[in-house]
Amino acid sequence: MLCTNDDGILAFGLACLVEAAEPLGEVTVVAPDREQSATSHSLTLHHPIRPIERGERRFQVDGTPTDCVMLAVEALMPERPDFVLSGINHGQNMGEDVLYSGTVAAAMEGLSLGIPSLAFSFAGGDLRADVSLLKEQTRVLRKLLADVLSLTPFPEKTLLNINLPPLRGEDIKGVRLTRLGRRVYSDSLKPMQDPWGRQIYWIGGGSIEWSGDSDSDFRAVQEGYISVTPLHLDLTHHAMLESSESWWPQP
Repeated sequence: MLCTNDDGILAFGLACLVEAAEPLGEVTVVAPDREQSATSHSLTLHHPIRPIERGERRFQVDGTPTDCVMLAVEALMPERPDFVLSGINHGQNMGEDVLYSGTVAAAMEGLSLGIPSLAFSFAGGDLRADVSLLKEQTRVLRKLLADVLSLTPFPEKTLLNINLPPLRGEDIKGVRLTRLGRRVYSDSLKPMQDPWGRQIYWIGGGSIEWSGDSDSDFRAVQEGYISVTPLHLDLTHHAMLESSESWWPQP
């Protein structure tokens, strides 16, 4: 199986994911050489990318998470992996976060290449969360991986977006299948001036408000459960197509 992330080759979350996955099969790690948060499904098109071998089946890439999956499958691995595992991201990827996330995008790239894929995130809020809790979740994560990787068949054309609550392993209540919630950022655009007095803006920070039904991802995490949300690449609003006579001008 292939493991990648968007936090850099030495990220603690990636190390925990590899530790949980290695007893279940052969693991190859291909990961960016630096943090790639919010890079979404971007590819490096304007300069070449360079893989550097950092050990047996361990590669560092000066590119995006999507680059890493493409490079691993098409060039670095002798055989296509059975699964792509992306993460563990330091911070939640719930609701609209999945549109921006490099972690989720890496799993999407695996899915687009026809490989069953999973994205993992530690829903601790931000990079200041106590990521040491991930080490205490290894046993729980390994069992979850074993259960998911043994699904027969694995859901077709689907990736699983998994968010882990910021709890010790023994305090996690279980696993819930969920749908995406909604999140709204407030005051996330900060106006300021550079040293020459010119106007600039910093994107980030502010506050987040979540909403969603009882079966949403953030409610599961809030209540101490691991959230597993099935996602797919088809963004078509099928209900709107089926009801087009009510809103689209008819010939």
